[in-house]
Amino acid sequence: MSADTVNSTPSGVVSDVSNSVDAGVVPKASANGLEFLQSIDGETDFKYLLFDDNLVTVSDTGKELGEFTVTVEPTKYKSHELFLIHANSHGAIDGVPCGTSITCYVTKQLETIEQQHHEYVKLENCPLDRKTFIVRQEDGYVVNRVITQGEDVQRTAKTIPLDAMQGFISEGSNLLLHRLLIEKTLPDDMQLLSFDSDANLSVAVYKHLEERSQNVEGLDMRVFGIERTIISTTDLPTTWQSYFSGDCHLTNRVQVGSPVTMKLAEIPAAIERDEEPPKPTFEKQQLNWEEDMQLYSRFLDRKEELKGDHAVYMRHHPELKALLADFLQFLLLRKPDDVLSFAAEYFAAFSNTMPSSSPYMASSTSTPFPASRTNTGIEKLRTPTR
Repeated sequence: MSADTVNSTPSGVVSDVSNSVDAGVVPKASANGLEFLQSIDGETDFKYLLFDDNLVTVSDTGKELGEFTVTVEPTKYKSHELFLIHANSHGAIDGVPCGTSITCYVTKQLETIEQQHHEYVKLENCPLDRKTFIVRQEDGYVVNRVITQGEDVQRTAKTIPLDAMQGFISEGSNLLLHRLLIEKTLPDDMQLLSFDSDANLSVAVYKHLEERSQNVEGLDMRVFGIERTIISTTDLPTTWQSYFSGDCHLTNRVQVGSPVTMKLAEIPAAIERDEEPPKPTFEKQQLNWEEDMQLYSRFLDRKEELKGDHAVYMRHHPELKALLADFLQFLLLRKPDDVLSFAAEYFAAFSNTMPSSSPYMASSTSTPFPASRTNTGIEKLRTPTR
């Protein structure tokens, strides 16, 4: 880790920037980046991604300088199911102790709820200590920084609206996102948001790197790479290249231009994945319910149930038998060719929705009940003609 120059202010001075994003064009995540985050299934996508990574930090000459560890585990935070991400990098460059530690709580959609980021360089004459706190609140993200350089302390605070933070990936969340990008398919030139070294909201571009071979413990293994570039609005772009094994373990990580590289020293234990059994296929078979004892038994039970229900209903409505008997007797006497029309006209007299007809019939009006020898009073109902 290199010591960045920090503009110092007298100890205790507070610079407050509220409800604002840094001047200039507000960076935005790309459409495919937002779609990728929305497509994450928190219940299944991270099933095999919750493990520890342990790497060693080496110089360009191969000298071991320190270690780099990442742990990801599920946790409960303020009654919410989240992921807790720890990352630690400690060592010494040219005899100067330096390191970085991150503690981050993220949702299953990789949204940062809270993060503490601590960086230090213990220079003999002017030690540098930089702490950044990010907390998500209802109205936006609150970012507090405390930078100590020697005897000088600089404090800053700002709140960034949630609308401006769509697609934001913190440093802690980024470590889990890399695993997911190896597990799934990385969209072309995916663009999200992140902070640069001065906590300015910036664009972060993710790209594929070509597969390559990496030797670990004398064994060549295929690794897959992702390049992440933070395009700062106030400084030069910063690029990291990370490589992963097929089961998403981090094997190599380097900041472009830095003489320090983080490498996998020991092959981690393989992650055993559940084998999903193939979906069974069933041939369509003709169903003969009469030969199936269970279905036939259900049929008989249902039959008896309906018969009993119908019998109860008819006992409660004795007029039903008389009505049907009268209709059937009248039908057999008249023997109409159109039984349906005859039945409709017969039962229309019992309907409350049909208009009531005159009780008197005109001689010119046809009737569905023609005169017969058994109905000698029909002529008396006809309207007398003049």
